[in-house]
Amino acid sequence: MARAEDMTVLVVDDEPNVRLFLQTALEDAGFSVVTAADGDEALEMIKARKPDFISTDLVMPNRSGPRLLYELKRDKALSRIPVLIVTAHAKTDMGKTDLEDIMADSVMSGLGIYLEKPVKPAAYVRHVKEALGIDLTENETDRMDLRDELQERMRNASSDEIRRALDALKRE
Repeated sequence: MARAEDMTVLVVDDEPNVRLFLQTALEDAGFSVVTAADGDEALEMIKARKPDFISTDLVMPNRSGPRLLYELKRDKALSRIPVLIVTAHAKTDMGKTDLEDIMADSVMSGLGIYLEKPVKPAAYVRHVKEALGIDLTENETDRMDLRDELQERMRNASSDEIRRALDALKRE
């Protein structure tokens, strides 16, 4: 049975905070994670050490997500790496056409899915694990769902509500 601990995921995104966010979600789930800031850097890393999975942004400087995917498609071994596109441009002029072309041309290996930013960590990890054939335990699912709910509530909470929640946690 496949295990997250045995898998390496390459996260490609030009935004450092997004890379760190996705890297942290995957590392919390047990994956080994390497990161790249654009498609050029990613391609170098992939050729040096093939990852088990690639998570890539669509719109990036230098080599974009679509250009990276087309380059991978040209190599038989690299074309088999499952890919997940994580983008804020699925419905914008900057990325919509590229995404439609990618999905229609079956450039991606695996499930052929994408997630729109902002992504929830649980959904992101769930998609990666599913593509790699790794089962999520009930405990993992509960923990990720609770984390997502907590983050959502924190976004909408006042300072007083956050302070009370922290005080309650400290008492436990």
